[in-house]
This record gives sequence, C-alpha cells and structure tokens, in this order.
Amino acid sequence: MARPRKPLLSRDRIVEAASALVDTEGLDAVSTRRLAAELGVSGPSLYNHFRNKDEILDAVADAVSAQVDLSMFEESDARDWAAALHDWAVSYRAALAAHPHIVPVLAQGPGRRPAGLKVADAVFGAMVRAGWPPAQATYIGALMRYFITGSALGSFARGFVDDETAYDPADYPHLGQAHLLADRRQQVDEGAFETGLRALLDGLALQYEQTTAGRTVRPAPNGA
Repeated sequence: MARPRKPLLSRDRIVEAASALVDTEGLDAVSTRRLAAELGVSGPSLYNHFRNKDEILDAVADAVSAQVDLSMFEESDARDWAAALHDWAVSYRAALAAHPHIVPVLAQGPGRRPAGLKVADAVFGAMVRAGWPPAQATYIGALMRYFITGSALGSFARGFVDDETAYDPADYPHLGQAHLLADRRQQVDEGAFETGLRALLDGLALQYEQTTAGRTVRPAPNGA
C-alpha cells in the first residue's frame, strides 16, 4: 500500500504554524528552522514562499488584521461614523487580545500587508464620507491605531501581584485592594478600554460639530 502523501507546503500552512508558535511561545520562537521542523519539511523549502522570518511575521500579522470586522464601514451600513468607529475598535481589540504576542508587529503599521491596508482604507474612506476633512480622517485612523494597539500591548490589572502584603498601607494608602486586580483582569482591562474609547469618541464628536458647523455634509465621490 502506498504511503500517504504529506500535505503540500503552502503559504497558508506556514502562516498557520508560525501563528501557533507566536501565540504559545512569542515572537522569538519563530525561525525558519523551527517552522520547518514543525511542518516536517526541509528548511530551504520555506524560502519558496517567504524570503525571511520578517516576511513570515508580516503574514501572521496580516492574518490577524483579516479577522477584524469592517462591515460597519460599508456604505450600506446604517451606523454613523462614531458608532462605526466604536464597533470596529471593539472588534480590532478582540482580534489583538486573542493574539497578543503579534501586537508589536502590527503596531508598526500596515506596510504592504493587504488586510492591514484594507483596514486603513475602510476607516479613512468612512470618515471622509461622513464629512471629516481628509487630514482629520488620517489623524483619526492614526489615533485609533495608537489607542487600540496600546491597549493590547499589556494588561494594567496583571501588573499588580496577588499578594496583599506587597501593598503596605503605610507606603501605599490607596492600594489596599490592588492585590485583587489580577483576578479581575478581564473586567478591569475591558472596562478601561471601553471608558477610554467612549471618552475618545465624545471628544471627536465635539470636534466633528465644530468641523461641520454651517455646512452640509455630503458623501464624497466614489467614497474617496
């Protein structure tokens, strides 16, 4: 009986294996030698699909960007610009929270990554259609990326140890409950994100009123 053939090596298989390594062990765990071993192939065979480790990590980052919901930015969607930004930010953060080790790569910007560029294009186009001047739409895209990726780079709650004796009231009179934060990480971090996001959007809403005061907002031609 013929032996079963190994699945052919492909970009998708390499990205899947690299993503699993990044998720479980971090960025430093990824190397062409390690990936080749995980995939049961020779190291040089990976170079038929990627030139180097950086290209592989770029592809992993782009796979995460592809998980972000962009439906709220479609012209047929009834949400206004602020609601769209809110819902997109929640989806974006959820994708990053599921893959926190790749966030430093994503934080560098989309570069030439197709999915990352689609995200940038969708945000910018929706803001311009809503009546924001192009420069301001660019600023909004940038500040949202700063806020979302920054929130995913680390956990505020996890930064405190689960040890009541570490927070002597003589030294830290206001940190008597700090040892409880680690057990409430999700509640604290998600609450902080939502609080900051609401404050950011409220501030933008004030700017929007000033920007559009006295003029009628019309859709931009061709969504540009």
